[in-house]
Amino acid sequence: MPKTDPRVDAYIANAEPFAQPVLNHLRRIVHAACPNAEETMKWSFPHFDYNGQMMCSMASFKKHCAFGFWKAQAMSDPHKLFNPEVAMGHLGKITSVKDLPSQKILTQYIKEAMKLNDEGVKFPGRVKAPANKELAVPEYFTKTLSKNKAARKNFDAFPYSHKKDYVEWITEAKTDATREKRMATAVEWITEGKSRNWKYERK
Repeated sequence: MPKTDPRVDAYIANAEPFAQPVLNHLRRIVHAACPNAEETMKWSFPHFDYNGQMMCSMASFKKHCAFGFWKAQAMSDPHKLFNPEVAMGHLGKITSVKDLPSQKILTQYIKEAMKLNDEGVKFPGRVKAPANKELAVPEYFTKTLSKNKAARKNFDAFPYSHKKDYVEWITEAKTDATREKRMATAVEWITEGKSRNWKYERK
């Protein structure tokens, strides 16, 4: 039988009406694909652990749901599902079961996440900055940050690795529209003192 957690039952019961079928659907797929998955609550939303490690999670908000994989950065994403523009999750904003990939595709992704846990792959660690190395921050990003005192102050106080994550994310944008969108998101997160990968970090 699936290793369920009554706290997850309560979470789903208290979710918005539109979210309940989405969360129940995701829950069924995870347990079908990974019978040994263990439910738990972390950071106030449901997680599924496997082989003693976090594997994936789901969450509901007022108008959408989210679903994500703990080691997404190490996954192949063969169907190009992962959306780096959202603050949480990897499948974008989910408002109904119709927004989700098929069970076959989700199962494929869950199986890959299981394999990473079986192989003991660790969540990508932070890269230490070379001593005395300066990071080249694009002028257009510096100007955008300068318009927000809190964002500029927080960015300047960030360790090298956090700054590098933001700069690479923005400079790797393939279009001007994507770059502008990422900069807006970056300023919002930096103003709150968040790193680029804040949603994956242990708290």
